[in-house]
Formats: sequence, structure tokens, C-alpha cells
Amino acid sequence: MYTNRCNINFTSIFLRRPDASAAVRGSEKYPDINGRVNFYQTRMGVIVSAEISGLPQNQDKCEQPVFGFHIHSGTQCEGNADDPFAGAQGHYNPDECMHPYHAGDLPPLFGTDGCAFSAFLTDRFSVKDIIGKTVIIHASPDDFMTQPSGNSGFKIACGEIRV
Repeated sequence: MYTNRCNINFTSIFLRRPDASAAVRGSEKYPDINGRVNFYQTRMGVIVSAEISGLPQNQDKCEQPVFGFHIHSGTQCEGNADDPFAGAQGHYNPDECMHPYHAGDLPPLFGTDGCAFSAFLTDRFSVKDIIGKTVIIHASPDDFMTQPSGNSGFKIACGEIRV
């Protein structure tokens, strides 16, 4: 029999209203991307859940898209011709850790027919720490080595984290 040693009823977490969320939208080049990232504070850390659709696809089964996924320190999803989400700034990294130990480094999103779902627990930040920050989806997977951002490519979608 499985015993949840964390003493968290993970199923019930998703039945309540998130403590914060971000409505994610794609850049002008990726207008079909949309979704939501929810943040639930627990005594063990923050449960993050992401539901995204409209992601770029690849028909080759051996090259299904994997997307970098991060919290960035900026407060807005505004940008310019070179960077559609320049206002998101760089990875959220309040402790100035080396990559991949930034507080904002999150597991990648795995695209499936243009959709992605992810849910995980992290203690790298609290919900109150990230309110007002941004969530970014990058075009390429994070390699978890390259400094400072994991060589995860350009920003294709952004959401502002709000209560």
C-alpha cells in the first residue's frame, strides 16, 4: 500500500482556488499559445500546475517539442521587436545561485499535439515571493548547464503572476 509521507492530500489541493495564477499567452509569432499556470502554497512548498495549448508541434515522433519553463524576475509581458517579452527580464534568482539552481528554474514542458500539462512540488520559492513576477515558456528545452539561462532559446509565451 502506498503511503504519502509528505502528509499532503495532493488531490484536494487542485479542488481549491489557487493562491496565485498566470494567464499565459503566446508572442505575436506564436498567437495560438494560451493557458494557465496555477500556484498552490502548502506547508511543504508550492505546487505548480501548468495547462498550455497551442504550442508548436513537430510531426517527427523522435523530435517532439520540449520547452524551457521558468519564472522570470520581471513584472510584465511587454517587449520589443527583438524580444517580445523583454519586460519579463531574466530568470528569478534571488539567491544568485548557479543554473540550474535558480529559484525560477522549473521542469520543462513536454509538448503533446500542441498541448502540455505539468504539476510538481517545489520549495525554491513561496507564492508570496513570486506574485508580480512572470512565467515564461521558451522555444527550446533548458539544458540545465549553460549559464545563466540554460540555452533555452527565445521566449515564445508569457504570463504575469497575480493573486
